[in-house]
Amino acid sequence: MASPEEAEIEPMAVSSVAPTLGMRRFSRDGHHLSPDVIDGLMLNAEGRPFLVVHHLMDMNEAGVPFLLPGASVSCRVESTERYTTRSKVRVCTLYTVRLTHGQFSWTVKRKYKRFQELHRDLYKHKMMLHFLPLGRFAKERQQLRAMSEEMPSLNASDRIRRTSSKPKYLEEYLNGLLDNAFCRNDHSMLEFLDVSALSFVTDLGPKGLEGPIFKRSGGHRIQGLNCIGHHQFCFRWSRRWLVVKDSFLLYMNRDHGVISFVLLFDPEFKVKVGRAYTDTKYGVCIENFTRNLIIKCNNYRQAHWWSHEINRLAGACDFLKVQRFGGFVPPREDTLTKWYVNGSGYFADLADALEQAKEEIFITDWWLSPEVFLKRPATDTYWRLDEILKRKAEQGVKVCVLLYKEVELALGINSDHSKRTLMDMHPNIKVMRHPDHVSSVVFLWAHHEKMVAIDQSVAFVGGIDLAFGRWDDSQYRLTDLGVAEAANHLLEAEPKDGTDGNGLAEAPKPSGPAQEVEQNPEDLTDNAKLWLGKDYSNFINKDWMQLDRPFEDNIDRTQVPRMPWRDLSAAMHGKAARDVARHFIQRWNFTKMFKNKYKDKFYPCLLPKSHSTADLLPFTVPGSRKAKVQVLRSVDRWSAGTCESAILNAYIHTIENSQHYIYIENQFFISCADGKSVHNGIGDAIVNRILRAHREQKKYRVFVVVPLLPGFEGDISEGGGNAIQAILHFTYRTMCRGEHSILSRLSEVMDQWTEYITLCGLRTHTQLSQSLVTELIYVHSKTLIADDRRYIIGSANINDRSMLGSRDSELAVLVEDEENVPSTMGGEEYQAGPLTLSLRKECFRVLVGAAADPSISIDDPISDDFFFLVWNATAKLNASIYDKVFNCLPCNAVQNKAELKEHSSKERLCDSDPDQAKEELKAIQGLLVHFPLRFLCEENLQPTLGCKEGMAPVGLWT
Repeated sequence: MASPEEAEIEPMAVSSVAPTLGMRRFSRDGHHLSPDVIDGLMLNAEGRPFLVVHHLMDMNEAGVPFLLPGASVSCRVESTERYTTRSKVRVCTLYTVRLTHGQFSWTVKRKYKRFQELHRDLYKHKMMLHFLPLGRFAKERQQLRAMSEEMPSLNASDRIRRTSSKPKYLEEYLNGLLDNAFCRNDHSMLEFLDVSALSFVTDLGPKGLEGPIFKRSGGHRIQGLNCIGHHQFCFRWSRRWLVVKDSFLLYMNRDHGVISFVLLFDPEFKVKVGRAYTDTKYGVCIENFTRNLIIKCNNYRQAHWWSHEINRLAGACDFLKVQRFGGFVPPREDTLTKWYVNGSGYFADLADALEQAKEEIFITDWWLSPEVFLKRPATDTYWRLDEILKRKAEQGVKVCVLLYKEVELALGINSDHSKRTLMDMHPNIKVMRHPDHVSSVVFLWAHHEKMVAIDQSVAFVGGIDLAFGRWDDSQYRLTDLGVAEAANHLLEAEPKDGTDGNGLAEAPKPSGPAQEVEQNPEDLTDNAKLWLGKDYSNFINKDWMQLDRPFEDNIDRTQVPRMPWRDLSAAMHGKAARDVARHFIQRWNFTKMFKNKYKDKFYPCLLPKSHSTADLLPFTVPGSRKAKVQVLRSVDRWSAGTCESAILNAYIHTIENSQHYIYIENQFFISCADGKSVHNGIGDAIVNRILRAHREQKKYRVFVVVPLLPGFEGDISEGGGNAIQAILHFTYRTMCRGEHSILSRLSEVMDQWTEYITLCGLRTHTQLSQSLVTELIYVHSKTLIADDRRYIIGSANINDRSMLGSRDSELAVLVEDEENVPSTMGGEEYQAGPLTLSLRKECFRVLVGAAADPSISIDDPISDDFFFLVWNATAKLNASIYDKVFNCLPCNAVQNKAELKEHSSKERLCDSDPDQAKEELKAIQGLLVHFPLRFLCEENLQPTLGCKEGMAPVGLWT
């Protein structure tokens, strides 16, 4: 039983909006069906719009009929079945009634007794209206005059009726009733037809199977929902209306329009009949990953009918079997998709897509900042995330947001502020946080996925949270003072095409000391800043604080450069978007079921749309192209109620089957399994693939780009702190240190490993307040590209936390080109995929400086000229220049803490001779630098047991 604290609907919090939220939790949604919408429902003969699933109570109150008013209902009584009752004396006949209503068709089976009961109920209603001579019932009385007062008898006394004519006779009788407007909308007729408000919603697919049942409480298979198995002997039966669609079933209170529970079909879905499985007479047990739902039928025949029909409806469902890579969905061919490098284009397209929303918006993030701007520079608040969501909520769109509930002592992302800010906007915005760390016994793991789904038709998946610090473009600016500033590479040699080193027009150079322009957050009319308030960040210098004051700067932007953010994401449409939405729905309904505070009606159960209508796209993201797309997950029973590690399997499969190269861009690089501290085998797959290429004497390249330092606050000149050192330890353990590292296991190739693999980071520079400054570019990407034909983009880092499935929850997509374009690979003609080729070139052109120098060819990624003379030569040259000008850290020259202290005290060329430093920096090309493999190689970087980081489980870092 829940404790008093857990049973509170909303815990007390120090917030001015808490009273408002408390009232809204029990209020109805703020947007009811308008009279125009109701009029449309009264006239529509094609099917209900999907939005009605969120307004079932409104439809009931407005008197909207379950049947489509503009479509006729016809029936055929096609066959009969003879069966005996349990007394084995009386032989009964069961009639199969096939019904058609507009585009929908379904079958019910009825005994003759049910026809008699229907007639009796209708006749009672007719008599009641006859004796209530009120003017408002005049229309109903007029309609009932045509109704026959006699139920047709199948035992005709005046003539002998042949058995074959009985179904025809009942068919004529039933069609006559269905032609009567009053009779067909009567409650008894609707129950006879097995019809509800969800029967004819087009996007829910075929009508499916429906009917009244008794369901047993309990049966949940999730830790914490069944207290010591009490549900096995202490339960209750409740009458509900069961609805079975093509990929899920639900039960609801039909009269009030409240959906109580949704069960999604999955690989553990089974239907079992009999007392052995249900401990009840005429019971049916319906199982999936999260629940054993037991329903009770009226007789043995009905129980087997339900079992047979549920299995028939679910038979064609993609979700019943484990798919490729152990995933929950198959690859979806001919899917419109698009990739994004950096947040600028991603945020802009997402903003436009949100504006197109008509029904639902689903968002889940590790961190969400309501005040983040999606289009920049912002001259008003129109494109601020919270304002967009408020605007859509006011239009009746249901906005559902799932946030990771952090351990507040460890993380400062303040999800409580995000939740309360959004929910105070409008009651159509619903926000849940998960997990409750104590009740779920989850302290170390996080919901790390980042996704947005719009109307279950367009979805965005990748590494970019809708949060501060994520917006960036290919210029990777280090400064933002709100004045005309020089671009990052203003110190480079003049590019031949008149653009700066990132391919964008160079801004005017400041003539004097840079001065920050004060910005009023309420008035952005003249704003020129790209990053307002907390959005301007350098989290290694200082982590985010006081996020409830979003428009106050976190660092001094006149003295501290921002840390650029490099990331990738993807958009997809159709069935793949429905797969993403289904994952969100699974998590949402799981969270609603798991947490007591979310069980009230304010938080709805969500329903997945049918894939049968997925190709009817209401809008598309510009620039999308068709490819094969598979949605992949890392989830566990704590995070989504099911288990999956498809992302890891897809990574390993892609690496093992790559023919020419792989390009990895990731926030972490922790792999090479030892069975003790690290378990994922991505690094092992890389080693095995390189060794295979070496033995076969074939050209093969591995490009790895990771951040030069982990994203934790700390001064690297003093060692960086325990968290930074812990991640560096496991990164170097993967790359080059210890028996399990990649380079150690490539001993077979000796010093030739440089022909196969290159390990790099990214760095840039500019001028701030008349001083030269440099900063690493934080690589937050989670991307794998292979052979110019396929790529993976998602939220999963290369570490155990993201890949094993039993730890953090993650989401990714594998995109495989279905078309070919001519290209070059290894000096030979090659058929590349257009999407993958363009993505790889977009990554390479910025990193090696080809955007500024068109003479640099990036066409052939594995040629010796590119691999050695462009990629590696650029990385080596840039690293040496940055070390010379800025004494950068990390660097290979510093191999122990004594050298670190000495190195940090050296005078920098940028300070002693700025003019010479500028000349040196002109030789910089692009952003690429070699990762310093010998940095602090003489030190043990693992945290000591005496510090809090050392006392934490190793799995926290891996």
